[in-house]
Amino acid sequence: MSLSIGIVGLPNVGKSTLFNALTKKSVPAENYPFCTIDPSVGVVAVPDERLGKLSAFSKSEKTIPAAVEFTDIAGLVKGASEGEGLGNQFLSHIRETDAIAEVVRIFEDENVIHVHGKIDPLKDIEVVNLELIMADMQTIAKRKNSIGKEVKAGKKEAVIEAGLLEKLEPALQAGKLASMVKTTEFEAPFLKQLCLITAKPILYVLNKKAGAKNLDELKDGRWNRLMELLKSTNAGYVIVDAGIEQELKDLEESDKKEMREGLGSHDDGVNDLIRKGYDLLGLITYFTTGTDETRAWTIKGGWTAPEAGTAIHTDFKDKFVRAEVIQWQELLNVGSYAAAREKGLIRTEGKEYVVKDGDVIEFKI
Repeated sequence: MSLSIGIVGLPNVGKSTLFNALTKKSVPAENYPFCTIDPSVGVVAVPDERLGKLSAFSKSEKTIPAAVEFTDIAGLVKGASEGEGLGNQFLSHIRETDAIAEVVRIFEDENVIHVHGKIDPLKDIEVVNLELIMADMQTIAKRKNSIGKEVKAGKKEAVIEAGLLEKLEPALQAGKLASMVKTTEFEAPFLKQLCLITAKPILYVLNKKAGAKNLDELKDGRWNRLMELLKSTNAGYVIVDAGIEQELKDLEESDKKEMREGLGSHDDGVNDLIRKGYDLLGLITYFTTGTDETRAWTIKGGWTAPEAGTAIHTDFKDKFVRAEVIQWQELLNVGSYAAAREKGLIRTEGKEYVVKDGDVIEFKI
């Protein structure tokens, strides 16, 4: 299952630094056939301690984590929606992603010039989001023109889509993102077909810098206004020191912790970003495990067992007979598959079973 998060932001906010730190956590491309062979794309493992424990339990030869694809997208400048800078390239690349990680600078450093001459994260978000909104307004205007005749003819689908466009247009004009517009079950498919950039989920990555004046530490008016915006829009965010993570990317985990603390940073914000990106897309993980391989499989929350099987192979949905299921912790607690069977802990589930995060599954086809 291909999952892509685009890293966007203004110049000099730490976007490429963050990408470089992320790509140190890249996984072997041969395990992920959906990978793009592109230097600006990194396939990154989703941190999950359950996978390692299951692999040790099964004495597996291979351990393959779930993964998310991060794309370092060309820097955005004011006027991108009109083609300024690398605007057209920026917009085409971001449309191909499933979600957006918007990097916002929250540190003051005279040696790193800000494109607007001052640090104001709320203003930065407004500039970036306005460009995305304006691009979406162009998409809506074109679509309204193209379905005009069908609407006049009273075609049902065109009328539904036109109603959606009439909802979206004033919301975007008011500076709202398309994701904030409530749609009906009939309108939702048309919203998806429009491929609006601001309909994608956004995670704000607040980039600080060790030794600099960081707004999350100053707690001044700029920080308070930023928190008010994120709270009022129910937006997800993560605080990262991309510079430290890039410096430490080649060290062992034990050395990283010591160095990170020495530099005044205690959290691995990059791991937090990867996990939150995974959550942002509404994804869950199930596992298969054995002596050959223990693997984490990525699916959408709410998928049934036959749908979940398609993560392994598309044939599994049509050929599905049943699934043998146990939660990962139950399996570890009981000590072996044989003991789990004896105690009746392995359940036989049919086509209607909704897979849960942390299930260990053996498909029968």
